Amino acid sequence: MSPPFGLLIASEPPPRRVGVLVALAAVALSTLIVYPLKQVAPVASLSVVYLPAVLVVSVTWGAGLGFATALVSAAAFNFFHLPPVGTFTISNSNNWVALAAFVVVAGLSSSVAEVTRARARDAEERRSEADLAAEMARLLLRGGSLSEDLPTAAARLAQALKLNSARIEMEALEGDERTVAFPLREGTRRLGTLLVGADSSEASLRRLQERVVPALEALLSAALEREGLLGGVVETAALRRADTVKTALLRAVSHDLRSPLTAISAAGEAVGSPSLSQPEREELAAVIQEETRRLSRLVDNLLDLSRLEAGAAEPRRDWTSVEELIRTALRELVAGEDEFSLSIERDLPLVRVDPAQMERAFVNVLENARRHSGGHPVSVRARAVRSLARAPGRGGAAAGDGGGAAAELSLEGHRPAGDRVIVRIVDRGPGIPPAQLERVFEPFYRAGTAAGGHRGSGLGLAIARGFTEANAGSLHVESLPGQGATFVFGLPLQEPDEHSQQDGDPAASAVREAGAGEPLAGRAPAR
Repeated sequence: MSPPFGLLIASEPPPRRVGVLVALAAVALSTLIVYPLKQVAPVASLSVVYLPAVLVVSVTWGAGLGFATALVSAAAFNFFHLPPVGTFTISNSNNWVALAAFVVVAGLSSSVAEVTRARARDAEERRSEADLAAEMARLLLRGGSLSEDLPTAAARLAQALKLNSARIEMEALEGDERTVAFPLREGTRRLGTLLVGADSSEASLRRLQERVVPALEALLSAALEREGLLGGVVETAALRRADTVKTALLRAVSHDLRSPLTAISAAGEAVGSPSLSQPEREELAAVIQEETRRLSRLVDNLLDLSRLEAGAAEPRRDWTSVEELIRTALRELVAGEDEFSLSIERDLPLVRVDPAQMERAFVNVLENARRHSGGHPVSVRARAVRSLARAPGRGGAAAGDGGGAAAELSLEGHRPAGDRVIVRIVDRGPGIPPAQLERVFEPFYRAGTAAGGHRGSGLGLAIARGFTEANAGSLHVESLPGQGATFVFGLPLQEPDEHSQQDGDPAASAVREAGAGEPLAGRAPAR
């Protein structure tokens, strides 16, 4: 309510000494107003002039001060205006009746004003309780963790009710000398306990017991039911996802395993025919070997995916040559000389990864690039990049960066990625549509156009990213439709300890020798 009436029924009135001063000033002002009015009206009827002062004081400071104001007003009216003026005696009996009527009316007005204030105070409390219930409903039913939301809800309750402390616990607790406990129940089931400070006022405790606790019990019961339903939804979603994975797995097994088995079976039967020439037998033997390798890779991918899904793909890291990993992957793919073009930086630093996992990641991405290259050579480029913040004397700028310190941006292109080995595998195939750039890393997802189908199972890229991220690296793809695709590995560089640097680590020395044992002069230049 707007002033001045908002002040009159405010839940917290001004100090009482201010009320006394206002009462005296109002009585004095009413006494002065009566003087000119006596010229136009009988004096006995002018006692009503004092009633506004009595009402204002009663409404603002309560019936006690209001009744006192009524008595002072009666005394002032008698002393200054009722004959004989200047004394507290009353000579006319009619004046006694008028004065008594004024006191009664003033007292009744004070009582009515007090009831009005009490109801206004009660309405304000209920409004604040409704706001508190709405706020706690938002906190407890918004879908977060109930254990994390309860402290916030308790703090909001203490603030709204002006309590020194409040705590909501999801267990049955008893009060002590410092706390008062309110059990929270749903029927006969104990939900928890509301604990407040023992120094809380009786009015606050009664308000809690009568109005706040029942609302809190209903909200807590709804929150627990919601949490149970949410757990059921999450479990249902997990089961649905598991069912989807099983369906996709069965589809992959039924098609991708059956195809090489059918080819091997057909070629094996044909090899035994006496009418085949030697070149035809050699061709069939090559088909059997190729389909066997394809079948072996598919089985390996299924096993790798199961380990990644189960969280059992813990890497066994060792200092490893990236160049040796790439060349081993190419040997496993039985790559022809014209299928891949290598451009690998000289003296490429070692990285600390699981060699078996990263080899599998490179095999999958290289095989995918070869499959989609459209007969063009696949470019494989590897180099080390250093951040500008790298301290002098610890390697400086990466070799081959034009003699200056090079800063490689992160894969998102917004911040420095630090010291890393970057491997780019570039094909010249049809590319990947923008909407599929992230989906190609999902298990069983096969990208491409209607005219560019392939025989893959949709597992290789998902496994490659899983193994790369397990080794603290990253893998993403860059592509424009019709312009090929570039898969980018980022492997963080770490400094080998003194033990491995001083040939105390035979495994690290062997890897360095293996990585440096093959001359690089014949590599294709980077594009």
